[in-house]
Amino acid sequence: MSGAVTLTDVANLAGVSQPTASRVLNGSARKPAPAVVEAVRRAAEELGYIPNAQAQALARSSTGLLGLVVQDIADPYFSTIAAGVQQASRSAGRHMMIAATTRDPVQEVEAVETFIAHRTDMIVIAGSRWTGPEATETGRRLESDLARYRRNGGRIAVIGQPLPDAHAVVPGNRQGSTALARALAGNGLGNFVVLGGPRQLRAAADRVAGFAAGLAKEGLAPPPVVYGDFTRDGGYESAQRAIAEHLRPGVPICLIAVNDVMALGAMVALREAGLHVPTDVQVAGFDDIPTLRDFSPALTTVRIPLYEMGERAVELAVDDSLTQPKTQRVSGEVILRESTGSGPADRAPTGDAV
Repeated sequence: MSGAVTLTDVANLAGVSQPTASRVLNGSARKPAPAVVEAVRRAAEELGYIPNAQAQALARSSTGLLGLVVQDIADPYFSTIAAGVQQASRSAGRHMMIAATTRDPVQEVEAVETFIAHRTDMIVIAGSRWTGPEATETGRRLESDLARYRRNGGRIAVIGQPLPDAHAVVPGNRQGSTALARALAGNGLGNFVVLGGPRQLRAAADRVAGFAAGLAKEGLAPPPVVYGDFTRDGGYESAQRAIAEHLRPGVPICLIAVNDVMALGAMVALREAGLHVPTDVQVAGFDDIPTLRDFSPALTTVRIPLYEMGERAVELAVDDSLTQPKTQRVSGEVILRESTGSGPADRAPTGDAV
């Protein structure tokens, strides 16, 4: 037999109709007699027939698939969340597919629309929202897609800022950053420069604002902010500008990066400039990504339970008892380490989640 084996080929060899063969091989709840089932499966095995996934989805009214949308799979923030989503998906009997958007809101919408077109049972979107005219337009398109998807039985969860028609796991960006500012000020630091990431990224903006609010509670002025990319290279370049613009002889500064990968890039820039952490410059980050354990001096940061957030998003999506979108807020925990002159892993009070 030449060419791809079809369902008709299987039906002919088994001596049954094509609809009967389809009910056997595509997972329909309406199963023929056991002898017929055995004949069809034996024919499919003999011919090497591969069932069509779309046909199986139609027969079962479910694909068993979960689509995960992340902004950058190479970023440990998102890869850790993805690991949590994958584990929870497996526990729920789902297979996870993943799409990375390179932090492009248009690619995010296109990824969601692709998952919808492939009839995934549920979609998890991880990552911050953007502001600005273009992001507003793509945001409307995304919300329209998700509303239609949910009306047709799809399930949605987001990790980041809430969206209509979706469950949400919301990290305490502003709260954690406020707690970090107060902890560092309480340890005697007072000369800060924030490496603020992109101006239009909501998570970055919330962390910048939260840090300024924490300093205000300690009676300190808002810090200068150097904006750049939300990446290792963005941290490297922002630190170079911060050194040139704000470092004065004999006056240490503390660089506050709005995520850990930026902080690690900043530490490389400091080392190349001949500056020592924490004696010349202190550094802090945000997220507590797993790769921090390999860096020295150990980085002060705000710990966010990334893996657990991925798990929780899936748990919300698969929970049949939730008839309306539910939002769960997650607190950050300040971890003081050597990069700001603290002990190996001192914990500071963080307050309640936002």
